[in-house]
Amino acid sequence: MGKVFVKARIVNLNELYNAEQGLLKPEEVHAIEVTEAVVDTAASTLSLPKRMIAQLGLRFVGNRNARTSAGRVVFPVYGTVRMTIEDRLWSGDVIEVPDDCPVLIGQVPLEALDYVVDPVNHRLIGNPDHGGEYLIELY
Repeated sequence: MGKVFVKARIVNLNELYNAEQGLLKPEEVHAIEVTEAVVDTAASTLSLPKRMIAQLGLRFVGNRNARTSAGRVVFPVYGTVRMTIEDRLWSGDVIEVPDDCPVLIGQVPLEALDYVVDPVNHRLIGNPDHGGEYLIELY
């Protein structure tokens, strides 16, 4: 299929909420711009390298078992972020991966963002079942 890379903005959601409540200045909210996040439809969720988790000031929330190509592994989970790709938003906890790994965007955020992979052109597109429009299904 070839790799699909996307730009994403990732923000510490707890700090964003605190800024909206006037408890933090907007410029104190930790955020990162990722220019080449890897879209990985074999992964479940959003994974960030340890250094980016530190840059975002995320809090440890627990450990999670994962099945990988190397077998079962326990990964630390941190929360919570808001990720924006183009004009679409997703919020959730993230899995920590080693610093030599890229940012990986898995199937759960992709589905919530209503994106699918266009394997021919190596890009994300709006879900064709929804006419490309950003739509959530509630049935």
